[in-house]
Amino acid sequence: MAKSVHQLHREALVVDTHCDTPLRIDEEHADLGVRSNEGHNDFVRMKEGGVDLSFYAIFTRTRLTPNESTVQAVRLIGETKDMVENHSDKVAMAYSVRDVRQIKKGGRGAIMLGMENGSPIQNDLALLHEFYRMGVRYITLCHSAHNQLCDSCAPKEPKWGGLSPFGKRVVEEMNRLGIVVDVSHLSDASFYDCLKYSKAPIVATHSCCRALCKHPRNMTDKMIKELAKKGGVIQINFYPAFLSDAYGVDAYFDAADEYDAAMKAYWKSGKKGKREIANLKKMTSYLKKNFPSPSYKLLVDHIEHVIKLVGVDYVGLGSDYDGIEMPPTGLEDISKFEIITKELRLRGYSDEDIKKILGENFLRVLSKVEEVALT
Repeated sequence: MAKSVHQLHREALVVDTHCDTPLRIDEEHADLGVRSNEGHNDFVRMKEGGVDLSFYAIFTRTRLTPNESTVQAVRLIGETKDMVENHSDKVAMAYSVRDVRQIKKGGRGAIMLGMENGSPIQNDLALLHEFYRMGVRYITLCHSAHNQLCDSCAPKEPKWGGLSPFGKRVVEEMNRLGIVVDVSHLSDASFYDCLKYSKAPIVATHSCCRALCKHPRNMTDKMIKELAKKGGVIQINFYPAFLSDAYGVDAYFDAADEYDAAMKAYWKSGKKGKREIANLKKMTSYLKKNFPSPSYKLLVDHIEHVIKLVGVDYVGLGSDYDGIEMPPTGLEDISKFEIITKELRLRGYSDEDIKKILGENFLRVLSKVEEVALT
């Protein structure tokens, strides 16, 4: 008798390679050990969704000075580890693929750290070494602006034309240490430089397919093919603006920016009065009414596009939860992850292939990066 969708999902090792949840710990003082209706991710909902490994992004904003970004990154790492330690009955920190598998066997969720934006390492390899010791296992080299490592996909004019001279040294050192090179947010030229200079497979931890949505954050078919040739993987992002061109209109981004500004002001003020809450609800209602989220099935369309291009071994899931305004309908938070397994089963994929998509593809890459570091 074939396994049920639920059995398959629980048997698989399910990986989400990008969650911005540390910002909720830092800015909202969220307690992740308690099931919440706020945000998209906590340890309770992670368990409900059958997610075995969640990568928490140590994200630093581009407006910070180098020293400010370093301090922010260290603080976010400390706060995340404190939260995990305070709820050690539910989750544990992982630093390797072996750790992840052992933690799953013990019935807990695994938390690993990725750094989003390489600014905190400044121009100092010693800081890169220290962040590795702290547990950082992938680095998204830049975010929405050029930095000391490489060009971002966001600005129109390049600064380096790809990786900077120091960025090339950093990629080499990441290979030596066992840190995955993440190309989400990078310019196309920076992506191709990472392919050229990295001895280990590289990944896009939270990106989509440009053939289905023309946003520059997404990867072209050629990029996906070259990524696969080197053994890498693209982890599909849940953000509607990366899933469909219909969500890339200026009005949506203007509304989303206004909502984001309202959220920041709300938490910075420390106030939770009726006026602040009403304003946030008004903005949320506006977004949902005028830009209803697409179905989760569109996300699976992106997965299928990659499979048709390069095969089933080179795609996975990187939600961007707690870093996006509205996830797809049906994937409102991390507790809903099983619906992806259901849809993949309905589309005729085998249990083995579904397990690859849910997590084994990324774990294969992480294992290979660990192997390269040992050679």
